[in-house]
Amino acid sequence: MSCIYLKVAANSKLSFLFESAATTETIGRHSFIGADPRKTLISGSSHGYEADPLPRLDEELSQYRIANVPSLRLPSMAGGAIGYVGYDCVKYFEPKTKRPLKDVLGVPESLFMLFDTIVAVDHFFQKVMVITYLHVPPKDAPKGALEEAYDACKKTIADMLRTLKDPHLPLPPQGPIKLDQEYTSNIGRPGYEAHVTRLKKHIVAGDIIQAVPSQRIARPTSLHSFNIYRHLRTVNPSPYLFYLDCEDFQIVGASPELLVKADQNTGRIINHPIAGTVTRGTTPEEDQRLAETLRASLKDRAEHVMLVDLARNDVNRVCDPLTTRVDQLMVVQRFSHVQHLVSEVSGVLRQGKTRFDAFHSIFPAGTVSGAPKVRAMELIAELEGEKRGVYAGAVGYFGYNTVDTSTGEETEGAMDTCIALRTMLVKDGVAYLQAGGGIVFDSDPGEEYEETMNKAAANMRCIEQAERLHWEEQQEGEKFGTEEMVGAQNGIEGKNGKVSIGGG
Repeated sequence: MSCIYLKVAANSKLSFLFESAATTETIGRHSFIGADPRKTLISGSSHGYEADPLPRLDEELSQYRIANVPSLRLPSMAGGAIGYVGYDCVKYFEPKTKRPLKDVLGVPESLFMLFDTIVAVDHFFQKVMVITYLHVPPKDAPKGALEEAYDACKKTIADMLRTLKDPHLPLPPQGPIKLDQEYTSNIGRPGYEAHVTRLKKHIVAGDIIQAVPSQRIARPTSLHSFNIYRHLRTVNPSPYLFYLDCEDFQIVGASPELLVKADQNTGRIINHPIAGTVTRGTTPEEDQRLAETLRASLKDRAEHVMLVDLARNDVNRVCDPLTTRVDQLMVVQRFSHVQHLVSEVSGVLRQGKTRFDAFHSIFPAGTVSGAPKVRAMELIAELEGEKRGVYAGAVGYFGYNTVDTSTGEETEGAMDTCIALRTMLVKDGVAYLQAGGGIVFDSDPGEEYEETMNKAAANMRCIEQAERLHWEEQQEGEKFGTEEMVGAQNGIEGKNGKVSIGGG
């Protein structure tokens, strides 16, 4: 997938790549790539729009509707808005949480790129699709306008196919690698343990049941951000893998957790609470033993059930209560470095409610805030005193609405967002990582600090390993990516062989 992205985004300032480590006929089947968006929506105090970003996004998307042509079998995301909503946007959803916070990172509160042309890779059928939209001219348009628009779309597809078939592979510009650079934490062990102790006092006082404080780690690196991503997708495969190039900064992520999804096939809103963490074992037997320990942990089970209840409440706010259900409860899912307890909550939207209402209701996830959610977020803001930025926010896409060409019935577009966990913000030669943990009555401050470090370990190790690999190859006078370049010259490869390229 990296070689396709590098070709598509070679001369672009803004681009994205979405992938998934889970690839079946229905889950993680497609990867998506886009570059040169037709429009970008940015919000934040330095960007001329300091308000809830979703109404503006909804207004922009509602200007366009796409014809539903079942025979095309397009993926759920076939154009639309791709980007992120930072955690700090919660102040627009819940004004009580607003506090004066330091803006250490200096990135937009939200950023969405709007695409009419994307590349979708179908891993199930091993095909690449180039999807572009024809903007149908108004009825009073000059004669021949429709034909001109159609010809322009054909040219867009032809140009993209030419780019994909080009044997030349543009590689990320990579300067000399500096090894063994030290990381720093914004609060360190003493600060984090103090946060835990203070939150436990609020729990005893009955202010909250749980809260999720975090610490941010700054790790200088000379790696190009995409070289970090290429290694991350190998060492930390996750349900949500993403790379967003936002020109002045990049977002590199391998998130395990769905925030909220609108499934067009079932009409359901889906949420995946994750709470309860244990490390991976060194053998299958140890792995299983640790998983059983996690399942039996009264603390982890109590925390998880509380967050499932919170998720049910969030879903119920916008869904028909009779349709809300827990589809999956406390199943152990294994990732590269940790194991989690995972549940699934879903419901059908009530009449008059939209996917944006669902996002408002569920954002941010209880797993990165606490319960009761609003009071927990107030305390987090007071303790941390800094904007979280992308961390604990959402990364994903909102598709265009579709129209049935025979009945005229309009269906709301797809939505698929994950929580920005195990996510790095790369800016000005520094990779910023942030991790937190759920604090409850019997939490141990030292153990909670170690849990945050365990969560950050995968990305920390990824940077170290990628730096070492690039450094060794630079010492040998070789360019990183030679193997992919050879693959590109022989055809774009899929998991089971060549991926065919076609337009659509």
